[in-house]
Amino acid sequence: MQISLAHVGPAGSARDPAHSLVEMYLGRCSPFARCDAPAFRSEDALLAWIEKQSGRTPAVSVLLDSRGRTISSEAFASWLGARRDEGAQHLVFAIGPASGWSDAARKRAHLLLSFGPMTLAHGLARVVIAEQIYRAYTILTGHPYHSGH
Repeated sequence: MQISLAHVGPAGSARDPAHSLVEMYLGRCSPFARCDAPAFRSEDALLAWIEKQSGRTPAVSVLLDSRGRTISSEAFASWLGARRDEGAQHLVFAIGPASGWSDAARKRAHLLLSFGPMTLAHGLARVVIAEQIYRAYTILTGHPYHSGH
């Protein structure tokens, strides 16, 4: 399975602490999935890229949006495991533009996911989703990283 943590905005740099943390968590996911973190100049560019990611199955797009569903780490792991078991080839977790996702983008998403009603800086949101992806894989494999509280 391929996991992409995409975002609208500038590409991260090695001097950016958030970028370093995202790379660390995605690196920890490498035993479970191939991971990358592409950056896009606009929502349209990101959505066009997602459309081109179809392989045997279409890419599953998850847009991070404050109006989306909030779920526990365990429920997120279950959702991720179900996509894996269904044969999804590519999951794209995307953080949108500063102005938020357009209605059209939200309608195209397979899942709208929220970390709650608070607004997070994009770099911080990228770290949180990268850590939650890693946590989901540790839950699915019974790794002790996730202690359940």
